[in-house]
Amino acid sequence: MIRAQVIVRPRASIFDPQGDAVGRAIQHLGVSKLKQAHVGKFIELELEGDDVEAVRGQLETICKDLLSNPVIEDYVLTINGKEDLTGLAASAAKLAKRSPKAKKEKA
Repeated sequence: MIRAQVIVRPRASIFDPQGDAVGRAIQHLGVSKLKQAHVGKFIELELEGDDVEAVRGQLETICKDLLSNPVIEDYVLTINGKEDLTGLAASAAKLAKRSPKAKKEKA
């Protein structure tokens, strides 16, 4: 059996009103160190078979065309416990690594 998990969340450049509301509520509880909160979706899928490579493309299609809105959301696909940063999530991860803000935070 193949187990896949998909996390879908708003892109970093898109305002997340739910995340903003959650963040403000957490701060009202007295947690002053919270920097940011994001609200997304978690989807777990179970597929028959053991050939991950045979279903990887289908899972990517499901993520792009059904589970996420590629205009405003990114996704991370995990198959059998291994994160698969392909598709939109890979682009976002690569951009985050190259951004000047990310380089400043590492320094």
